Amino acid sequence: MNRFTLTALPLAGLHLVQRHRLSDSRGDLSRIFCAHELSSIGWIQPIAQINHTRTAKRGTVRGLHYQKPPHAEVKLVTCIRGEVWDLALDLRQGSATFLQWHAQRLGADNGCAMLIPQGLAHGFQALSDDAELLYCHSAAYAPESEAGLSPSDPRLAIDWPLPVADLSPRDASHAWLTADFEGVSL
Repeated sequence: MNRFTLTALPLAGLHLVQRHRLSDSRGDLSRIFCAHELSSIGWIQPIAQINHTRTAKRGTVRGLHYQKPPHAEVKLVTCIRGEVWDLALDLRQGSATFLQWHAQRLGADNGCAMLIPQGLAHGFQALSDDAELLYCHSAAYAPESEAGLSPSDPRLAIDWPLPVADLSPRDASHAWLTADFEGVSL
C-alpha cells in the first residue's frame, strides 16, 4: 500500500509528496519518509542528516539556500507545526526553467511535503507564528559548499505572500545575482 501521492510540480524533479494518514479513535499515523516510494521521484541516497527548525514569527523568511557540488543535496521538507510558504528555485545550468521558482503551502494539517532535487535553492516564509519544519537531507552539511541567494533579488521576482521580515544577517547579506550568473553545474 502506497502511503504517498507523488505529484510532479512545474520544475523538473520537484515533487509534492501528499501523505496518507491512517486514523482511528486514538489519533493518526503518517509515514514521514519511505526510501522505496520516494526512489521513483529521485531520492536514491540514504538520509545523511535530519534537521528541525522552529520559526517564531509570522512573515519571517529563511533562505534561499543550497549546497554546491560535490555536496549538492536532495531535500524532503515537511511542516510539522503551523504553516509555511515553501519555495524552490531552479539554479541548474541549462535547465529549461532556470531561475524560475515554485512555491507550495505546507502545513501541519495538510500532510504535504516538497521533495527538492539537487540544483534547486530552497527557502520559506512562515505563514504562522511558531512554524516548525523537518528536513531530510541526502548529504551532510558542508560549509565549504554552502551558498545562498537574496530572497529580495528583483531578478528572481519572488512574490512573497507577506512582507519579508526577520531575515538572518547571513540571508540579508546575500548579493543579488549578476548578469553573468550561469547557475549550478551538476
